[in-house]
Amino acid sequence: MDDKDVIIARQQKEIEELRALVTQLRDEIARLKNQNSSNSSKPPSSDIINPQPRVKRKKRKHGGQSGHRRCQRQLLPPEQVDETILHELPDDEVQRRRLIPLDEYELSLQQINLPKKLIHVTEHHVRLYETPTGRIVKAKLPASIRKAGLFAPPLQAMVGYFKARCHMSYSTLRDCLAEVFGLPVCAGYLTKVCTKSLSTAFQPAYAEVAATIRNSAVVGTDETGHNDTGQLHWVWCQQDRDAAFFHISDSRGSKVLRKILGKDFPGVLQCDYFSANKKYVQDHSILVQYCWAHLIRDIKSLGESLYSSVRRWSEGLLQIARKIFRVWKSRRERPRWENSLQTLKKVFLQKMRKPPDYGDARTLAKRFRGRTGEQNYFLFLDVSGVEPTNNRTEQAIRHVVIDRRVTQGTRSNAGMRFCERAWTIIATCIRQGKSIYQFFLHALQAALNPYLPYPTLIPVNP
Repeated sequence: MDDKDVIIARQQKEIEELRALVTQLRDEIARLKNQNSSNSSKPPSSDIINPQPRVKRKKRKHGGQSGHRRCQRQLLPPEQVDETILHELPDDEVQRRRLIPLDEYELSLQQINLPKKLIHVTEHHVRLYETPTGRIVKAKLPASIRKAGLFAPPLQAMVGYFKARCHMSYSTLRDCLAEVFGLPVCAGYLTKVCTKSLSTAFQPAYAEVAATIRNSAVVGTDETGHNDTGQLHWVWCQQDRDAAFFHISDSRGSKVLRKILGKDFPGVLQCDYFSANKKYVQDHSILVQYCWAHLIRDIKSLGESLYSSVRRWSEGLLQIARKIFRVWKSRRERPRWENSLQTLKKVFLQKMRKPPDYGDARTLAKRFRGRTGEQNYFLFLDVSGVEPTNNRTEQAIRHVVIDRRVTQGTRSNAGMRFCERAWTIIATCIRQGKSIYQFFLHALQAALNPYLPYPTLIPVNP
């Protein structure tokens, strides 16, 4: 073979390699172009730059629909009514119309107003005494009053509520107190109220939730980013039916889960297929239910491939998954639903374990290797109380995401500790049906007065 033939052969080889590369890049471009929150880890807010076509639905009129039961606000009970005003017709109209007044009145309206002065200021004076030697002795303030300082416990609890529950920044909270309450105070003092007084008062409740989560039968876990003084941190959330626990860490690794749940966690972990979750599960032989919502999203992503075999495989898996959850959701009305689900499970696994010759498809299929891989996604069929998705944890963590976007994070370790404790109490109070503000107040009062019992966040089942 002369030099000309060698050059032609080399160029033909390069052309084939370039063709393969072009095909690969086209497939990657198509996949990235079609990514949205339903088939990738992109947040829903990113869909606005590439909105998906909406399904046209018949427009309904605003307000209550025909046949809908009317809802009316309940009147406040008599013990909450501070003033009653009686309204009568003018005397000349009564005489003109020859009306006879009755000794009866009818409730027409309950109107709620704010008092003219929203704050109550108390000055505490101490009596002075003189000893026989002429030295002045002062009476002592009660310890609970002295420890509370400028703001009494109800006002401190309100500051914590506005900050943690209402997503106010310290500057916004400062302006609110000055403009609405007529109370000028610096943002530094409000920071001190939250990160010192309230954070210390919240510690027992935070420890209570931590112990509850560590011993729970089923725990969902997820994490999201957090900004502290410009540095990336992570808010970890662990939740069960009765409580939600938050912890801010500078790590996104499995050591955080090991610190929160321990090496001998006895329950089932519900999570996504994130590397830290996988490592924690594998290192300590934890029972796990991986999230089907994330799995379906990954399968949908493969449906955007340029290869028809990959698209057919993806759509086949989605069809079987739809049948699985159609049966599972209607299981209470279906006789012998367990047999139907086991059959669909077997069909899904057979399909999943025969992926096309495509890298991402083979990687996805590896999750279902062996008995362990099968159990990690179908544990919800065998264990009561286990959900197929981790949606409840993601719902619990939304409060944190909103707070991060509004307040831009924290600026100190003390700020992070306050946030994680306050978020834990807020989420758990919601699940327990308790007043967040009242719990803040009672926890603070108990911290200031050792003779008061600390409120119980999670009731002990008999």
